Amino acid sequence: MKEQDYTVSITVNATPQEAFKSINSVSKWWTENLEGSSQKLDDEFTVRFGDVHVSTQKLVEVIPDKKVVWLVTDSKLNFVKDKHEWTDTKISFEIAEKGGKTQINFTHIGLVPQVECYSGCTNAWGQYIKGSLFKLLTEGKGTPTLKN
Repeated sequence: MKEQDYTVSITVNATPQEAFKSINSVSKWWTENLEGSSQKLDDEFTVRFGDVHVSTQKLVEVIPDKKVVWLVTDSKLNFVKDKHEWTDTKISFEIAEKGGKTQINFTHIGLVPQVECYSGCTNAWGQYIKGSLFKLLTEGKGTPTLKN
């Protein structure tokens, strides 16, 4: 059920254009360990977090300054039984102007309480969205996982 998908929102003092640009600058807020491109429709990129998490995302919906959706085409999570839990899930960023500020609604569609990585993954997403992406948009510098 949709309401069980992990979702978190942040509101920033930035324009929708700045939010869109920052979201697509994945290595500035998620991880510097990125191969590929994350800028336009059909781009694909792979992120690595040591030997714990590797996943490949494809940009399947891109509406400039409004929405970005990634389809996880492959994943390997070494800390859960089903190493491919993220495969075929979607990661969505919806951007909207609200009272002179910009709200970003983040949803990981398919990351639900029934999956084993839910607790660890939602904690990590919270840190990356409410911490790193928020800092990138408000302070000009995020706190991505550093290149190893």
